[in-house]
Amino acid sequence: MAGSLITAASDIALVLDRDGVILDISLGTEDLRREGLRAWIGRNWIDVVTVESRPKVLDLIDSAGNETSLQFRELNHPMDGGADVPIRYSAMQVGEDGTIVALGRDLRNLANLQQQLVEAQQAMEREYARLRMAETRYRMLFHLTSEPVVIVEAANFRIVEANPAAQRELELPSDRLVSTSLLTSLAPQSSEALQAMLRMVQATGRADEAEIALASGSKRFRVLGSAFRQDNAGYLLIRLTPISGAALPDSAAQSGILDVLEKFPDGFVVISPEMKVLEANRAFLDLTQLATKQQALGEPLERWLGRPGIDLPLLMVTLTEHGVVRNFTTIMRGQFGTVEEVELSAVPALSGSTPSYGFVIRSLGVRTALAGHRGRSLPRSVEHLTELVGRVSLRDLVRETTDVIEKLCIEAALELSRDNRASAANMLGLSRQSFYAKLRRYGLGDLDDADLGEPN
Repeated sequence: MAGSLITAASDIALVLDRDGVILDISLGTEDLRREGLRAWIGRNWIDVVTVESRPKVLDLIDSAGNETSLQFRELNHPMDGGADVPIRYSAMQVGEDGTIVALGRDLRNLANLQQQLVEAQQAMEREYARLRMAETRYRMLFHLTSEPVVIVEAANFRIVEANPAAQRELELPSDRLVSTSLLTSLAPQSSEALQAMLRMVQATGRADEAEIALASGSKRFRVLGSAFRQDNAGYLLIRLTPISGAALPDSAAQSGILDVLEKFPDGFVVISPEMKVLEANRAFLDLTQLATKQQALGEPLERWLGRPGIDLPLLMVTLTEHGVVRNFTTIMRGQFGTVEEVELSAVPALSGSTPSYGFVIRSLGVRTALAGHRGRSLPRSVEHLTELVGRVSLRDLVRETTDVIEKLCIEAALELSRDNRASAANMLGLSRQSFYAKLRRYGLGDLDDADLGEPN
């Protein structure tokens, strides 16, 4: 009965003499029974743990007779052909002959949970940083564009946000902008026309542009609207194009805006409806490996951006339908043959009656380099391989696919053999030396020089 209680209360129980020799062992889990731990009987406890755990064994044996203070120590047991097994022990002396009982709890499940928690936390931090950087880029574009843009609540047309161009053109009060309805600054007929157009946008997702005028009659605009939802609420993005009497920014303001865009660390480019470059900053020239801006002006953007005939047409369709593109991953091809993975965001802009499109292009080279510490990145699925078409050659795709299949076979063999490397090598028809070389190549398992030096 005592033995049954001990087995139920712990994953492993060891009975030792006063010198630390294991006299008996009781295992409470099926996982530990499969490890063949009953072979420890007759061996010294200090001989079945790793080198760094031996001082902890001596400490547990010395403190076993102290009934007032129960010590807990985490010991690692080496296993043939597998990872070390961490077990948390406490030891106590029973009887007058010095017999010691050590009770242990298997920590492998806890270690796996801790690892998953750390990976989840890191993923959340990376996602938060990405969203924060993306919001910074969008707000910069929102405030720097010369096109008046207003975001209003769909229910009552109250202004949520308006860029400086909209505040200036619509003569909106900046001190109480959020509590102001967009309709208050418009003429009565324009207010009705705008409401009808915006209700059509909410109902169908699109509507013909409307013409509105300020209550003062000094300015008129063409208006387009787009509907979107955020935090379970409906909003409308309204873009205005001045028809007459539009006040343009003074030359000092224009110079300041151009200077900011020129020094912007991410690539910035403006293209025409024919997808030809109208303006570009220094960062864009660095991505395309061009020496001067004149080499880019008037050239089609598709010459450097995306897979030919695929990415840029898809971007333009999305811009036309939704009015914005976010976090689109593609590639940039340099003038001298380099290929770099990038992420871009894009918005349309109207200047009079001529539309144009602005792109913010951010290099992913640093992120790719940081992700490289886990080993060479391999395609994970057929969809991933499809995404690589046009970015790498067919020969490289075939080689990468072969690597994927080889890695999956090795992982399956290790799983079937319960991480017994010798059995896995025989199962795959490989010599042990070749099998260890492939394990190191794909980063599977922990290998040291002794493993690689074993005979075939």
